[in-house]
Amino acid sequence: MTIIRLSEVSKTFKGQKLYDGVSMAIEEGSITAIVGPNGSGKSVLFKLICGFVQPDVGEVEIDPKFMSKGRDFPEHFGIVIDRPGYLAGSSGIKNLMELAEIRGVVKEPEVRKAMQLFGLDPDNKKPVRKYSLGMKQKLSLAQAIMEDPKVLVLDEPFNALDADSVLMVRKLLKDLNNSGVTIIFTSHNQADIDELATRVFQISSQKIREVPISKPKKR
Repeated sequence: MTIIRLSEVSKTFKGQKLYDGVSMAIEEGSITAIVGPNGSGKSVLFKLICGFVQPDVGEVEIDPKFMSKGRDFPEHFGIVIDRPGYLAGSSGIKNLMELAEIRGVVKEPEVRKAMQLFGLDPDNKKPVRKYSLGMKQKLSLAQAIMEDPKVLVLDEPFNALDADSVLMVRKLLKDLNNSGVTIIFTSHNQADIDELATRVFQISSQKIREVPISKPKKR
């Protein structure tokens, strides 16, 4: 079942034409990798999918079950695009609790669990400004999953993670997918794509095309 569809989308962003009449579909339950060189428009594609920017031409359709009446942005999406800004002087859990209170979907126990899944200590009082890049990345990922999303949109989720953390995050994403979560991600590391992706789309010359994967992924 298709839950996200781009139809003949064209987009110019900051004076650069990134997409010219592209179409693609994301299937429910898939793990879809988006690949392409720096500057090709991967982050902008994710912003189009999430409704943060609009196409110049064409249409981005989201399954109505993710779009309540009057909403401009999909519900039940966990998103990491251009690492979120945080309150630099506050702890990790205080930052996530501030975000959780906006929608009121989850309380502190769920936030603590999300942090712990990524190896972060909710009781650590260290301000986020003193976090390493890897810890900030894990905090972003915890924010993305803490409200139990049905779709994850993750721009470079493995960025700044050490080798052990990469393995941990890959396993967590597999587990989430096995539980029914649809995942869309980018990575410059071919091993991440080989390990996770059930579909791969490549951005090249303002177009998006699906490319074959080496073998079906076992879950």
